Amino acid sequence: MVTRVLLTLVKAGVIRPLGPRGLAGTLLGYLQWDITLAWGYRTGAARHPDRAAIIDDDGVLTYAEVDERTSRLAHAFRAGERIGLLCRNHRGFIETMTACTKIGADAVLLNTGLSAGQLAAVARDQRIDRIVADREFADVLPDVPTFFSDELESLVLNGPTTPLPRRPPRGRLIILTSGTTGAPKGARRPEPASLAPAAALLSRIPLRHGDVIAITSPLFHAWGLAAFQLGLVLGATLVLRRRFDPEQALRDAERCTAMFVVPVMLQRMLEVPHRPKLRVIASSGSSLPPKVASRTLEEFGPVLYNLYGSTEVSWASIATPEEMLAEPGTAGKPPLGTRLAIVDEQGKPVAPGEIGRIFVGNGMLFDGYTNGTSKESLDGLMSTGDLGYLKDGLLFVAGRDDEMIVSGGENVYPREVEDLLSELDGVTEVAVLGVPDDEFGQRLAAYVVGAETLTAERVREHVKANLARFSVPRDVFFVDELPRNAAGKVVKNRLRERQ
Repeated sequence: MVTRVLLTLVKAGVIRPLGPRGLAGTLLGYLQWDITLAWGYRTGAARHPDRAAIIDDDGVLTYAEVDERTSRLAHAFRAGERIGLLCRNHRGFIETMTACTKIGADAVLLNTGLSAGQLAAVARDQRIDRIVADREFADVLPDVPTFFSDELESLVLNGPTTPLPRRPPRGRLIILTSGTTGAPKGARRPEPASLAPAAALLSRIPLRHGDVIAITSPLFHAWGLAAFQLGLVLGATLVLRRRFDPEQALRDAERCTAMFVVPVMLQRMLEVPHRPKLRVIASSGSSLPPKVASRTLEEFGPVLYNLYGSTEVSWASIATPEEMLAEPGTAGKPPLGTRLAIVDEQGKPVAPGEIGRIFVGNGMLFDGYTNGTSKESLDGLMSTGDLGYLKDGLLFVAGRDDEMIVSGGENVYPREVEDLLSELDGVTEVAVLGVPDDEFGQRLAAYVVGAETLTAERVREHVKANLARFSVPRDVFFVDELPRNAAGKVVKNRLRERQ
């Protein structure tokens, strides 16, 4: 295992010959901060000080500049305090997170789509001492001392250059769950003890040292955060925009080698007639419709990689272009150092092709929710909360285990119907969910965004021709758009409220 990790890191250019300055900076940064964001920027400042680290709406910052600026900014915070970040994708988000690491403060990544009431509850539950926020969110901020992100520049410029504490207390990183099925919970993310987690992702996604990476997925989300952390390990240049615009994203891609997206963003970019050349498009954050996967591979070439995971387990599997060309709906195979099990309700492994509960083991399982609860575990593996099956070694996700319905005594999986309907001509987006039924206990309802020529009967006929009769949605609603959270996930509870 150690040998494979080293070989993967060497292949990606993470481990490579260093001059005296680069070696000294790497070692001194490690002695002060271990393998953290602070170490990453100190290492980058020593190895490639003049390389662009961040390109955003405000310009360019080099690795040396980010290292110095975050040391100055760290003096604005205190060891042990808890900082909430309510920001879009820009330098202020990254610099605040890194400054927290340098001083030993906790960072709570706040979803920009939360309401005032939700933010107040999160601030109370997470015991947030201070918030760094974009000024656009002033109207929803809780009663907590706040730095606005446009004030950070002054804190940086006026910050002292005195040395920071050596070996500060280890700050914690807390991400909120998506909240699509309930109130968002705080999930404590572990700091990696080595570069093995980076090697796991690089074993399936061919990113390279010095890549230029556009991160369109929100940094407060686990997928955007992973892109940032992996890019830092690679000494990459990160391209950030406060707001996603498909045309701007594709213009940015002209100077990029890789792009991290969530599926709905990829779908929006496919609507723009421009195809820049990229080596990697990495997608995650929600289910990737097979039609979107196939069209991306056809129009951009064999560059699409799809990661299946969650806030709690980080990653479970990654699908390569070759695997999705053969099976567009697959979630791929576990990367290096990852274990995967499909089990029944008693925790026993199921046969290949049989649907069961998905459990995962890797080096980045979360440390539990901040309310003291955790995910179910089994023999060192953690539940993803999803159902799936294995076919020829490839993982297929059937959907959330709490979304499966029983209709007339038959198990029915909304995700299977969604994937099927997404391939129907005229369908742009679709969400399927279970609703109460007096005769069968439950039935499916489909919410479709699509062409005006589509009819409910055409939708039902397509499902009836391909799946069992209990999978045919009794209710078909045509809507202008699906409700999504700030990370791009469909919030099905809002669809239920329309019934």
